[in-house]
Amino acid sequence: MNSKQIDCILELAQSLNFNRAAENLYIAQPTLTYHIKTVEEEIGFTLFHRSGKGATLTPAGQQFCMILRNLREELKRAIEQGQNNSRRYQHNLTIGLPLRSAIYFLSQAIAEFERTHTGVSVTPEFIPLHSADRFLRGEEDMVFAREEDMKRIPDIRLHPLFKSKIYLITTLSDPLAQKELVRLEDLAGRTLMVGGGSQPELRAVQQRALAKLRLDHFNSNDHDTTLTNVAAGKGICLAPGFLNDHNGEFAWTPFDCRETISCVICTHASDQRPLLMEFIGLLKKCYERQTDFPV
Repeated sequence: MNSKQIDCILELAQSLNFNRAAENLYIAQPTLTYHIKTVEEEIGFTLFHRSGKGATLTPAGQQFCMILRNLREELKRAIEQGQNNSRRYQHNLTIGLPLRSAIYFLSQAIAEFERTHTGVSVTPEFIPLHSADRFLRGEEDMVFAREEDMKRIPDIRLHPLFKSKIYLITTLSDPLAQKELVRLEDLAGRTLMVGGGSQPELRAVQQRALAKLRLDHFNSNDHDTTLTNVAAGKGICLAPGFLNDHNGEFAWTPFDCRETISCVICTHASDQRPLLMEFIGLLKKCYERQTDFPV
């Protein structure tokens, strides 16, 4: 199955009319019919029911097209990335991270690195929080991670970046936002949001606050949901500094606790390319004077 055949399937799944789909694709209707039939023979099941009124997706066709749309988008992205890199670069380094702000100095490091390394591209790839699957499959050169999640995995190398402290997130108008340091007792009488994929270090702080102060609390599915609830005045939350997106919407106030989260860049132990090591060195240098994630 080639990209033209994929386009034919998805266009027909959208229009459910052979003539209209062919017109939209700028091909003859018999050509469209041929492509659809060829794919159905290849995969071994029928995608469309044909009728005098047009076409309808079979149940198998519905499932197939749903997955095919995602594959088509991935293919499109891969082609676009390849076109970008083939025109300008001879080498590419990929780095996985959960959100743009997780490595605060990444954009600065990329700009400086590419200025001095003509023909080399550094490509950020955004991944789910706590996920390093693509890196472990060898599809990424580097990944940002929590040290404790990665230190027992063989054949990788850890490069320390910073130790992220714990912060209290509130609205800008919250009285706690005026403090330079929030202590445990300052949370008395408040509603604390917990959960949302919290790291073990953060869970320890949350549980200590709940146990000692008997706070009202409720579970939040993820960090974005938590921030929405903070903005809506439903409660406050604790979070590691590397999640701070620095958009100025919330107050991030340091929280008085001993826990920190060690953040690292991981590379494959077998990958000792000078270009890769130089970029890691530049990134680490950005954090040398930082005791924590910048706020």
